[in-house]
Amino acid sequence: MMLITETNLPAPDDFYEALIDIHRDLSLEQSQELNAALILLLANHLGDMELLREALRLARESVVSA
Repeated sequence: MMLITETNLPAPDDFYEALIDIHRDLSLEQSQELNAALILLLANHLGDMELLREALRLARESVVSA
């Protein structure tokens, strides 16, 4: 299985809005905990370590300058 990096959501703006809404009124610590919980839930759902390593690599590259 290859990691899909192109938009794959039928309504990406709806997901983004839901993601922002779920963080509303949380402290920074609660928001970070929510992000960690969401990552772990989605990683478990995927269940493919190779795919997850690729996602981790790409996510890191997106925030660290080359």
